[in-house]
Amino acid sequence: MPTIQEILQLQRTYFFSGETKSVDFRIQQLEKLRNAINKYETDILGALKKDLNKSEFEAYSSEIGMLLKEISFTLKHLKKWTKPIRVKTAVTHFGSKSYIQSEPYGVCLIIAPWNYPFQLQISPLVGAIAAGNCAILKPSELTPTVSKVISKLIGEIYEERYVAVVEGGVEVSQVLLEQDFDKIFFTGSVNVGKIVMEAASKKLIPVTLELGGKSPAIVDESANLELAAKRIVWGKFTNAGQTCIAPDYLYIHQRVRVELIMKIKKYIDEFYGANPLENPEITHIVNMNHFQRLSRYLEDGRIITGGKKDEGSLSIEPTLIDQVGWSDPVMQEEIFGPILPVMEYDSIDQVIHDVRKYPKPLALYLFSESVEQQRHVMDSLTFGGGCINDTLVHVASPYLPFGGVGESGTGSYHGKASFDAFSHQKSIVKQTNRFDINFRYPSHKYGLKIMKKVLK
Repeated sequence: MPTIQEILQLQRTYFFSGETKSVDFRIQQLEKLRNAINKYETDILGALKKDLNKSEFEAYSSEIGMLLKEISFTLKHLKKWTKPIRVKTAVTHFGSKSYIQSEPYGVCLIIAPWNYPFQLQISPLVGAIAAGNCAILKPSELTPTVSKVISKLIGEIYEERYVAVVEGGVEVSQVLLEQDFDKIFFTGSVNVGKIVMEAASKKLIPVTLELGGKSPAIVDESANLELAAKRIVWGKFTNAGQTCIAPDYLYIHQRVRVELIMKIKKYIDEFYGANPLENPEITHIVNMNHFQRLSRYLEDGRIITGGKKDEGSLSIEPTLIDQVGWSDPVMQEEIFGPILPVMEYDSIDQVIHDVRKYPKPLALYLFSESVEQQRHVMDSLTFGGGCINDTLVHVASPYLPFGGVGESGTGSYHGKASFDAFSHQKSIVKQTNRFDINFRYPSHKYGLKIMKKVLK
């Protein structure tokens, strides 16, 4: 088996052959990927069940269905994206033509997390292939069954000189980050993201970081409480809360607090049963370390509903807690689990002030029927992306770029943004030879005078 350095060299040689730049080649490779995902559907679902106990419904919708939609969208638009874009030419460039050409970076490294281990590994690959790159994939070692399926699937359809999978733990990631990649795409925690960026900075490698943070959900007094409760429960407790854009804490206007919590309890029961730990399709916490970390959060504040856990299956009930403050451990870092702290407010400006004190979140969700309130919150707070009167759904649109800001990430992808994430925008001026503008040269008698007029 070739070493990481040997794979990298194989891919660089293959990239310089120019074969990956052909649009027809890119289309063929994306079609291969789509066919392979369909072929391996049962294996993928089984691996997600084994590693995380994901239900077939949840696994297909969030890991396979989204990918197939992404590939179809890319195939539909790829020829248009790859065409040079003509732009206007300045008066000072009279006679020339200007255009922007998207070109692939070269050999890319794509590091995936464990929470959506298949989708978050393959989705960036769609962009890398569409842009004409070669790629090395690093699946998460915390979901080993999924990692093996990815390795088998990719190995069946692609040669290592084009797309390769490198499995392993932290040591393997460290070796990968020491290499001279042309682009690094990382999805994961803020702390590891800092390590990735530091390693990339030493070689000035461009990076896309898809991280996380504490994403608020805000429910004001005008909200449709029935739908707000239903959509918050769905968005928070999907994948046992192990979603980077899940609502991390809930701000409720004091007038509707009691009613909303009652409705949230109702939908938890409806979605997961009166005894969620007995539900065979409830997603498990990924490992014991995360289970113990989340268990400690249950000691903060007061449990409103839920709170039970099962160490044997690494399961925790969908849980609401209140009587927490920003100084409590549960509010100090992203929860990444089925625990939702609840706080109340009486002024939206108080909420805005609180959110601004902390790093910019990856997502924000506002439930309000007031257009004025919607505009005020959206204009006042910076976040990666989000929804008004819903949760999570913005991530599933190929027409919307997805990414963070500040500590929640840098760069974006999905749809055209994925193509752009793995492309360098090369600017080109095609100058005419039919005549020459002499006043730009230092020997021209009136050059400075003319320049002062033209360049104003």
